[in-house]
Amino acid sequence: MSLRGEVCVVTGAGGFLGKRLVRLLLEEEKLAEIRLLDKLIHPQLLQTLEDCRGDTTLSVCEGDIRDADFLRKSCRGASIVFHIASIIDVNDSVEYREIYGVNVKGTQLLLEACIQENVVSFIYTSTIEVMGPNSKGDPIINGSEDMKYQCTLKFAYSRTKQEAEQRTLQANGEVLHNGGRLATCALRPMYIYGEGCRFLLGHMGDGIKNKNILYRMSKPEAKVNPVYVGNVAMAHLQAARSLKDPQKRNAIGGKFYFISDDTPHVSYSDFNHVVMSPLGFHIQEKLMYPLYLLYLVCFMMKMLCMMVRPVVRIVPPLNRQLVTMLNTPFSFSYQKAKNDLGYSPRFTWEEARERTVEWLASELPKERQRIRAK
Repeated sequence: MSLRGEVCVVTGAGGFLGKRLVRLLLEEEKLAEIRLLDKLIHPQLLQTLEDCRGDTTLSVCEGDIRDADFLRKSCRGASIVFHIASIIDVNDSVEYREIYGVNVKGTQLLLEACIQENVVSFIYTSTIEVMGPNSKGDPIINGSEDMKYQCTLKFAYSRTKQEAEQRTLQANGEVLHNGGRLATCALRPMYIYGEGCRFLLGHMGDGIKNKNILYRMSKPEAKVNPVYVGNVAMAHLQAARSLKDPQKRNAIGGKFYFISDDTPHVSYSDFNHVVMSPLGFHIQEKLMYPLYLLYLVCFMMKMLCMMVRPVVRIVPPLNRQLVTMLNTPFSFSYQKAKNDLGYSPRFTWEEARERTVEWLASELPKERQRIRAK
């Protein structure tokens, strides 16, 4: 099902995944207009899209996702919204009020704007972290959408993303002002890597400081399945096509889908090594410290931060939930997305790795220079 002639809104269009999705939409579909919604859109982004823009109008919508009037204006006349924008925070460094305001309130206001402005399709970018892992580190291997998993989410990020996802799915079938109905679905990607991934840059920077040796924060047996950014973008496009198809719309509306690809299952730390070893990086053989000691250090840092909280807010660089996440086998299948959405990875693991390594190689001199300058 083609999106030809449609007007779509992409929130977080200036970000890692948002930029990739906008380019894919331009390359794959003859849309009438794409509205790039973000706090700030750099003019350079529009310049990089000129080679594939064709006759599609690119409109910049700069503003705050917590501004209801701004959202209504941005959605007016649109038929599809890709809601990617959110605050990503795995260290609990962002104040809860701020992250809740963007991740939950912003999503709710956007859904209301869609209802008021008769937007018929809404695709929400969720995260694997709405599943866990739980504090006991219970593993999931090749999990599916139908499985049950007991988890009390600890991160403000995962809690707010879970609530926003629930609100999105509950809005499926809401009556629009013109009498039509809103169809929604949510995509839960694994850890997303590829060109522009700031987490990979951070790990590379740490490795440079450590004489080209990457830190090991994950046990080798704690296998996960990262997903390439180009394949996540493709999943979003397939979801939009499916929601437009009258025969599929009711079947997938109100549902969530795990998004992975054929990237090998490895631990987070070993994945860093896989994409950075061609650049001369090595990795520690064992964990920096035994897990029990890491948990003890996390507890002590948490107590210390709580003691000084009345005077100053300090965010510890490591916490118990992050250590658990890095050391829990946690992988999921994309079979349901394949069956329902027609999703299949566009990029093979070999292509994804090659593109990621080439990008990291281009960034390596700048990272070395930046670290030397400190």
